Amino acid sequence: MAKNRRSNYKCQSCGHSASRWFGRCSGCDEWNTCVEEIHVEKDSRRSHLVPNSSRSQLDPITDVKTHDYARFDIGISEFDNVLGGGIMPGSVVLVGGDPGIGKSTLLLQMAGQLAVEGLKVAYISAEESAAQIYQRAERLGALCEDLRVMSETNLTLIMDQITRDSPASVVIDSVQTVYMPNLESAPGSVTQVRECSARLVYWAKESGIPVFLVGHVTKEGTVAGPRVLEHLVDTVLYLEGERHHHFRILRAAKNRFGSTNEIGVFEMREYGLREVNNPSEILLAERADNVAGSSVVCSVEGTRPLLVEIQALVSRSAFGYPQRVSTGVESKRLSIIIAVLEKRCLHDLSGEDIFVNVVGGLRLDEPAADLAVGLAIISSFRNIPIRSKTIMVGEIGLGGEIRPVSQVERRVAEARSLGFKRCLVSSSNLKGWKHPKDMEVIGVGGLEAAEELVFT
Repeated sequence: MAKNRRSNYKCQSCGHSASRWFGRCSGCDEWNTCVEEIHVEKDSRRSHLVPNSSRSQLDPITDVKTHDYARFDIGISEFDNVLGGGIMPGSVVLVGGDPGIGKSTLLLQMAGQLAVEGLKVAYISAEESAAQIYQRAERLGALCEDLRVMSETNLTLIMDQITRDSPASVVIDSVQTVYMPNLESAPGSVTQVRECSARLVYWAKESGIPVFLVGHVTKEGTVAGPRVLEHLVDTVLYLEGERHHHFRILRAAKNRFGSTNEIGVFEMREYGLREVNNPSEILLAERADNVAGSSVVCSVEGTRPLLVEIQALVSRSAFGYPQRVSTGVESKRLSIIIAVLEKRCLHDLSGEDIFVNVVGGLRLDEPAADLAVGLAIISSFRNIPIRSKTIMVGEIGLGGEIRPVSQVERRVAEARSLGFKRCLVSSSNLKGWKHPKDMEVIGVGGLEAAEELVFT
């Protein structure tokens, strides 16, 4: 057996491998992430990755049968939309998020909903006992005989059980805590996570049974373990939101069976996560009128337009180095907007503390929010509120120009449905579409012109 054993050193952050111990990983530059892993070479170790001989042949794509791969709905519309219209048989979905954000709650609600519809679902927890799962299911109203639970960490026993029962769907909570006994590395290591995930993916493709994996995240917000884990699965979902806010955003970062960047909005209640069908109305419900530093932007998340309030606070700094704090907006993007305001609009913000917040704990990545962020800062700096019933959509260039954004028609229609009367967009966005008669759509070419319009 000695000649079949070999020692390897792996980085637990990025999966970089080396034959000798290292203090600093050359792959990701992280310190103290090296762990020794002993491998036992066995022919049967990767036997589960060898395709069935009946499938190892080239067939014309026109002869491929797809009638067995019709989607089925969960019964939670926000979840179905993020997945691209329901669960695809044989798919593997990875759900990541911060600890305590609600991953297990959401998947247990999903399992309970499927069980109510008459589908047998297996919920495997490697972190909780069966009694704990029962208590949580009772609180969520997910008690049903077709919901089968199991508390186990040994993947071999798990695979034997779900193969015998053949459920309609399987939930593994979590992939970092299960292990394969024929691997000598510890649970959660790079080797264990990769091999366990590969075996589950192969089983899902062979059986046609969808598998949901819960994944822990690192402090950077990415799924812990090797990046190959995200490449193995079909769909990667992130459950986002501030722990002290009610709203949770389920975002698709990867989806082989639907569009990416789709989001589902949920509200955390005492009985679990409740889907929000009209998040724009709820996010703007507490917005006060005639308050300086408040603006509204219509952001498009996937295929859904979403009206979001942006708040800014500008106050004189008491220290030599002013603060620039942003929540929901990228800090580097905020620095660029502030620099443009100083250079092109001649506002002296060098000695001001600037705080920007996206209401509801949302995160805006698209540049269409630049104009709303810039005008909210100017509004707070001048202490003049922006005209009511006005939204603004546009990207700010380094020259102070307002650049066009995509899907402006849908943004204007969403704002009109919620009672807004005026919309500021780039002049280039006025071409090629018919404006609503009861909605004033104004094209602006630069930031100075936009500032003049919103304060008069």
